[in-house]
Amino acid sequence: MDSVVLQTTVDELLATFSGYVTNVIGFLVGFLATYLIGKFVLVPLIRRVLKRRGFDRTVLSLGDSVMSAVVVVLALSIGFMSAGFPRFLTAAATLGGALALAIGFAAQDLIGNFVAGIFIIKDKPFEVGDWIEWDGNAGRVEDIDLRVSRVRTFDNERITVPNGDLANNAITNPVAYDTLRQKFVFGIGYDDDIDHATDCILEEAEDVDGILSDPAPSVRVTELGDSAVGLQSRFWIDDPSRADFVGIRSEYVQGVKERFDDEGIDMPYVHRQLTGEVEVLESVADGVAGEQSVEATGNGSSD
Repeated sequence: MDSVVLQTTVDELLATFSGYVTNVIGFLVGFLATYLIGKFVLVPLIRRVLKRRGFDRTVLSLGDSVMSAVVVVLALSIGFMSAGFPRFLTAAATLGGALALAIGFAAQDLIGNFVAGIFIIKDKPFEVGDWIEWDGNAGRVEDIDLRVSRVRTFDNERITVPNGDLANNAITNPVAYDTLRQKFVFGIGYDDDIDHATDCILEEAEDVDGILSDPAPSVRVTELGDSAVGLQSRFWIDDPSRADFVGIRSEYVQGVKERFDDEGIDMPYVHRQLTGEVEVLESVADGVAGEQSVEATGNGSSD
């Protein structure tokens, strides 16, 4: 009788062990098959598709990371299914959903910046190396990450900007196109000849190498100020950058100023003249005289 019970127990243990071994083998076969197919077939295929559509390295790297994570999750799921644990998958999915919901509420800004980074990479409002202006700041883009972008200011400072700020606010990209128009207002005196001053401004623009002749520079009267007539010069520069913009503008303005000096054209500045008179009230004057009289009397009695 004891031998029969022992034999039954051994058979049950062997059956249980055999079942575990079968489950482990099923898991390994399902996991490895799915992982290898995804790693060497699916990921390269997605990368090839993205590359054919002209996406840059940032998008390709993002695609590799996302697809690698998807392949691992898919391999684990198929591995557990092959091992015969569908209930484990259901529980894991429920737990994962709850965990994702909690993380989503706790990291709304982080997720928002992550999504904004994806849209910045996709829409390309600016690229690495561009000079941008936003919210009173300006600088050259050094790096675009999924969460933040790094900008070097023209004072050689680094600003780390959350992508949500760049995606949700207006951004000026002066170097987005091949040419850039600039404007500067020169003030001349009311007694000066506007046509002669205009010719001088245009001739100086022609002498600056960085200013394009097509489109040609132009000058318009834009304002009649308190002490000067404003002539706005509009000129275009090619292949703009911050250094070109500052250098060309400085050379041009200096040339016009020196030309005006040679031609006797006045560049007046604002004058302030204070007019009026000083009035002393009679009551105040009488009060001051009374105080002086009291002080004189006091000094006399002490002597």
